[in-house]
Amino acid sequence: MADVREEGAALDRVWTIPNILSMLRLAGVPLFLYLLLVPKADGWALAVLAFSGLSDWLDGKIARWLDQTSRLGALLDPAADRLYTLVTIVAFVLRDIVPWWVAALLVARDALVAGCILVLRRAGFAPPEVTYVGKAATFNLMYAFPLLLLAQGGSTAATLARPVAYAFVIWGGVLFLWSGLLYLVQTRAALAMPRGAAV
Repeated sequence: MADVREEGAALDRVWTIPNILSMLRLAGVPLFLYLLLVPKADGWALAVLAFSGLSDWLDGKIARWLDQTSRLGALLDPAADRLYTLVTIVAFVLRDIVPWWVAALLVARDALVAGCILVLRRAGFAPPEVTYVGKAATFNLMYAFPLLLLAQGGSTAATLARPVAYAFVIWGGVLFLWSGLLYLVQTRAALAMPRGAAV
């Protein structure tokens, strides 16, 4: 019985190294948006994005290495990913880096996933598991965003970065939409289960 209580306490921990890293990532979101839109300091914005990517990788590794997994961490990590994705898409549309319809598709996918999670919670089910497709989509988009910034202008670096950036955008966008459809399929399958099977 003590083991169960200890496990529950561990899951409820707040001030762990992974959680602090996730909080720093979240704090960087408004700074990232400001750098992109006001001074258009793309170099500094890239530095913030690089820190976000590094801390995203580190917090998962540290959580497993130090056994510091928590419920808060499970919420903060994907929330930071979604916020960086949303903020970057909005900023890129405002700066004419990507067309509005691309942003509309990606935002609509996130709205669909949020709706699925809400419906499942009301029905007594846990949110669907994060899929490999969803992780691959996030990976591609996280590479696409800095490359799109590098691709601005007429320098040699911009010319070299442009086709690679577009490739990551296309693959990431397609996988992102596909993962949204998988969430919808999982939600329909869960709702079709008998009520007694709800978690």
